Amino acid sequence: MSDADREGVIAQLNTAVAEGRLTLAEFEERVDGVLRARTYGDVEPFLADLPAAAAPVTPSEVVELRSHAGQIRRTGRWSMPRRLVVHSMAGAVHLDLRQAVISHRVSHIELATQAGATTIVLPPGATADIDGVSTTGGTARSKVPSTPEPGSTAPHIVVTGSAAAGTLLVRYERRFWFWRW
Repeated sequence: MSDADREGVIAQLNTAVAEGRLTLAEFEERVDGVLRARTYGDVEPFLADLPAAAAPVTPSEVVELRSHAGQIRRTGRWSMPRRLVVHSMAGAVHLDLRQAVISHRVSHIELATQAGATTIVLPPGATADIDGVSTTGGTARSKVPSTPEPGSTAPHIVVTGSAAAGTLLVRYERRFWFWRW
């Protein structure tokens, strides 16, 4: 079990306390057990008597997107995996994470792009580290913080790979009057 998985279980227990399904003493006891848990089976007893949470969109661990002289575009509500691999040659890549379901605290985007533009739009408060991106005849820019604030629960995106003869831009939403993009 990862730390992000434990945080998700603790969030479910937190909701149960807020709804009056658990006392504070039960909550503390269960949180201690969750923090000691090593496997998903160890956590099941702590959630067994609680109603099932709404089924979240569960992303795959690794998703691979490919394009040759085309466009890769993800917008609206979509499931961000733990690791997203993007291969694009002579095309545009636009990943809008503002409404994406990001189930992991840290997600990785691995780029292998040539002769194209890549734009990643983050939700408010999210951070992105692009130090692992190499460029050849191109640029890589980030207009967002590269490290999360201490104690932050906002998503953190780690971008690695290469952008050859193209651009990479990581930014927040742009606004002008009534328009947002």
